[in-house]
Amino acid sequence: MRESTIARNYAEALFTIGEHDGDTERYADLMAGLAAAIAAEPRIRVTLESPRVPKPVKQQLLERAMARHAPAPFIRFLAAVVKRGRQGMLPAIADQYGALVDDKFNRVHAGITLAREPDDRLKAAVQERLSAVFGKQVLPHFRTDPSILGGLIVRVGDRIMDGSLRRKMMALKRQMLEGRGG
Repeated sequence: MRESTIARNYAEALFTIGEHDGDTERYADLMAGLAAAIAAEPRIRVTLESPRVPKPVKQQLLERAMARHAPAPFIRFLAAVVKRGRQGMLPAIADQYGALVDDKFNRVHAGITLAREPDDRLKAAVQERLSAVFGKQVLPHFRTDPSILGGLIVRVGDRIMDGSLRRKMMALKRQMLEGRGG
């Protein structure tokens, strides 16, 4: 089975637990935090993935790290993941879980590139317009890239909408060059 399919299966199991307990979004935050900690601290990843560290020790480490923040069902879920040797997949499980929660709440993430840092009014306007276009609540993730000159580039999943001034200028240049050669 492919890793994404396995991660999706674990995410669905946690989603079911979260729905039952009324903690769906809390579990999303916990999984995202755990995945971020694993990404930010190489020692955590190495410890979790090392075959030299026994599974019960890994379970205890996760339990101690999460005990003050996470409810018992969430900690039992993590223990089950470790017991089956799938702890290396925790970041992928977190991604899959986040996608399930976004589906439930009719949300979509959008990467938005602008030439300069947007103010709060522009951020709100872009979010509102994109939410209308996609028919879902858009969760924008803004970044700047001065090389686009102006306009914006929006990425939602595999879909890219390039409304940058750079692209428009390149299209105009292409038209002008084609017009000269004909």
